Amino acid sequence: MDTEKVRYSDAELQEFKELILSKLESAKKDYEELRAAITHSSSNGVEDTSPTFKVLEEGASSLSKEESGQLAQRQYKFIQSLEAALIRIENKTYGVCRETGKLIPKERLMLVPHATLSVEAKNKR
Repeated sequence: MDTEKVRYSDAELQEFKELILSKLESAKKDYEELRAAITHSSSNGVEDTSPTFKVLEEGASSLSKEESGQLAQRQYKFIQSLEAALIRIENKTYGVCRETGKLIPKERLMLVPHATLSVEAKNKR
């Protein structure tokens, strides 16, 4: 009589927590770098290098300022999703599909640790 698990064990939750914390640290670092690229794009320290390089650098930075803004926004949302996942771990509701109520497979959570839907539920959308 193998009953289906309704939640992950505390040991498994701890494993997910460590994974999420490492992803969160990396995501915050990336976010800060993107923000720095946006706010410091006026001077990249190329004043004393060749004029050709300066023109290329300015072209690249003006193009990437908007892209950097979009990436920073996506990164911020990713950070929020990871932080929400940590709260679900504390509540012991982590890994439960918010539509089906079934456990999201561990393989999916290892790839997408902030997932709140099983593949089955996501495909129905």
